[in-house]
Formats: sequence, structure tokens, C-alpha cells
Amino acid sequence: MVVILEIPLFLFPEQFEKNMKQVLFVCLGNICRSPSAEAVFNAMIERNKLEHEISCDSAGTAAYHEGEPADYRMRQFAQKRGYNLTSISRPVNPKVDFDRFDYIIGMDRQNVRDLKSMARNENDREKIFLMTDFCVDGQYDSVPDPYYGGAAGFELVLDILEDACSGLLRRLQE
Repeated sequence: MVVILEIPLFLFPEQFEKNMKQVLFVCLGNICRSPSAEAVFNAMIERNKLEHEISCDSAGTAAYHEGEPADYRMRQFAQKRGYNLTSISRPVNPKVDFDRFDYIIGMDRQNVRDLKSMARNENDREKIFLMTDFCVDGQYDSVPDPYYGGAAGFELVLDILEDACSGLLRRLQE
């Protein structure tokens, strides 16, 4: 007789985390676009009950706003759509982030260039993607920075992120 024991995963959290897909969203200051991507993607993860399979975080290519919450305007627009931006700004840490994350996703081409300049090797570079590469709509080639714009810019960011996060989720589930 064969007995199969089911061992709860919480007994081995480090092994469980290794089996999860880890995604890092990156913009310049980590106060508008990347924390919004994190919130949108977390909502999709939760809605699809994938919390034990996928996790995400966000960071910036610069430390301009390190330790600060997301921009209050971005939080307001996201809240209207049911997203809660809770992350605190931090810069990308190449020594940690390239080892931890499977996907490191820049919001625009400059973010991607900056990430590639931080990459230590080809393996790191293979993890770097442009957010709009995951868009189903395909209408935009980057997620524009809404910081110096008005309401329409914040709404557009959320529109693009909802599309791209949906495409990313499909890709991770394949």
C-alpha cells in the first residue's frame, strides 16, 4: 500500500516562493505607472485565485521618491477603478531583483534601456520586457508617464495597464 502525504506548503515557504512566477514592474520613479501595474496585476491575480502561483512588486530605475507612497493623483484614479496602490517607492536593486524575478517589465523604452544597463549578464537581459509587449489591443508602444499631465493621462495609464496585465496573465498561465 502506498501512502501519499500532503505536506502544507507553508512549512517550506522558500521552496514555495521559488515555484511561483515573480514579476517586477518598473518605471522611472516608482510612484505612478509601476505601482499601478502592480495594483492592477494583483487584482487580476486575486480575481483568478492565483495568489499561490504568481506574485509581483514594483520599483523605479531612479531613487527620486524612495520611501514615498504612490502619487496621490494616481492613487485617486486607480481607486475609482477599484485598485488600491499600497506600494512604497524603491529603486531597482540589480543584485537582488535580477535573481528574484522571472519577468522585469519596463513601462517605456527608456526604462527598458536603463534595466538592460543594470543587467549583469545575458540571463538578466532575457528577463526584461516592455509592458506594452503584453497588450492585446496593440495600440500603444509604451505606457506614457502621466506625472506632468492631467486626468486623461492617468486614465490612459490605467487603460493600457489593464490591457497589458491581462495579456501578461494569459502568458503566465500558458
